[in-house]
Amino acid sequence: MSKQPVNEGIKMVQKKGSGVFRSGAHMLPGVSLMLAEGVMKSMTDLKRPFVTIINSYTTQIPGHAHLEVLGHIVKAELEKLGVNVWYTNVGGAICDGIAMGHFGMKYSLASRELITDQIETIIGAHPCDAWIGIGNCDKIVPGMYNAMARINIPAIYVSGGPMLAGSRNTDLISVFEGVGKYSVGKMSQKELESITECACPGYGSCSGMFTANSMNCIGEVLGLALPGNGTIPATKRTPGKVRQFTINPERINLVKSAAKRLIYLLKNNIRPLDILTRDSIDNAFILDMAMGGSSNTVLHVLALAHEAGIPYDLKRLNMLSKSTANVTKIAPSRPEVHLEHVHNVGGMGAILRSIYDGKNEHLNLKTTTVYGKLGDYVLKSKKADGDIIRSVKNAFSQKGGLTLLFGNIARRGSVVKTSGVEKDMLKFSGPAIIFESQEDALAGILKGKVKDGSVVVIRYEGPKGGPGMQEMLSPTSAIKGAGIKAALITDGRFSGGTRGLCIGHIAPEAAAQGEIAILKNGDIIDIDVYKHQLNVRLTSSEIKNRMLKLKPFKSKIRGGWLKRYLHFVTSADTGAVLSNE
Repeated sequence: MSKQPVNEGIKMVQKKGSGVFRSGAHMLPGVSLMLAEGVMKSMTDLKRPFVTIINSYTTQIPGHAHLEVLGHIVKAELEKLGVNVWYTNVGGAICDGIAMGHFGMKYSLASRELITDQIETIIGAHPCDAWIGIGNCDKIVPGMYNAMARINIPAIYVSGGPMLAGSRNTDLISVFEGVGKYSVGKMSQKELESITECACPGYGSCSGMFTANSMNCIGEVLGLALPGNGTIPATKRTPGKVRQFTINPERINLVKSAAKRLIYLLKNNIRPLDILTRDSIDNAFILDMAMGGSSNTVLHVLALAHEAGIPYDLKRLNMLSKSTANVTKIAPSRPEVHLEHVHNVGGMGAILRSIYDGKNEHLNLKTTTVYGKLGDYVLKSKKADGDIIRSVKNAFSQKGGLTLLFGNIARRGSVVKTSGVEKDMLKFSGPAIIFESQEDALAGILKGKVKDGSVVVIRYEGPKGGPGMQEMLSPTSAIKGAGIKAALITDGRFSGGTRGLCIGHIAPEAAAQGEIAILKNGDIIDIDVYKHQLNVRLTSSEIKNRMLKLKPFKSKIRGGWLKRYLHFVTSADTGAVLSNE
């Protein structure tokens, strides 16, 4: 292990695990409490390994509302395998869809750090020998991955699975874009309410290649989760029913397999930092580009690399993108295709098989995973079906679905999900329309202030400025739904459900004296995705003069967790991790 433990307590957990409780008579009071809670039945159970289940069950998120059932299945399976089982839930789990469009979204990205810190707290205080994370949605998944790297004892992650598509192949984005259509008279309120009722039919993470599903799929190639983790639907479709609440037997089998595999990892002392390497990070981004995943994955995978102590240059992504074809388009990029359809034609294995068959020079099948080597999965997977998953030769694009742009308003980079951009928009110029918040932008779009040919600028929504870098799904969906041909750039971020020429993660952010802060209404913004460039048509001297006049950022946040968060959070180009300084 090359990375040093974060403190002496975690070092002790890595070295001794539950052996702490067998270290002498002074530990027997704690053992007495373990007997009281029923985790141990007698003193002889103290000889057994301790495994912790960390669930994120909550009825506030459809992707998590069934996780209690899956958690008890995992518990029963582990107990059959002869270990002592601690079972706990973590709080701070947020549904980005429910938090969207109001102040609550500012808590979303920050919750990733809360999830990781809670898991460190739980295992640091109650040392165990291995743990399994059960999650599903946007920040909970990367929060659990980060905890796996930070704690570095045998661990595995399993998700609750994606939601099935709604009737008429709808999903959550159908509702968001319906709001845009309604605002310009293209849809009646009755039609909008009808879509609202049927678009999200039941349990699971929202059914397209949005952030939650992107991260669940990436877990398979990072090596932290089993094959099928990202694509096996949460529920089994019940014909004639709108609501889909019957848990999929295939998902239950995966959960049981994850429990069994954890014991294998424990017995063989296979740890997350044995799995996470620069090659596995490369593989994750290659999959992301091949499947056109959410731009948020850049934030989360960079944060994971940071947690694992793996230096990773952001510019490396354009090199990987150049050699990785975009072989599948999934909702929102291809609205009629959802995760259940991808699963039916072979899932992530088939996507990677297509990339492998296309002779990708950077895909490394020798990396270690919780299930063996990556090649054990990929080489046994189906070949591309030609429709949902294409061959490299017939790909949607010969370049990957994510691109990094740099320029005089993005010195440290910005991200665009190219798989969701129309080809005629990949090179675009227009006058800036400035908004100082997501809420102001949404109000302006719905009131008709944004016209064809313009570039919407939303600033002071970065990690510090927001704080919390809230997603911009409401304004991007309003633009798309209204049929406006405009670009949008921001130091904030986008939902995986965003489509169109939407550029996020601009670094440095406005609140950190980034150049996006000096833009004025009418400034001409030039976007060239082909050349990886994002610039404003201003001379260097004009930029310098405006920067000298820029006033220091003052947050409106007066206290609480977000005040502490904005003090410690770093830039988007480093994964928006928290500084230890």
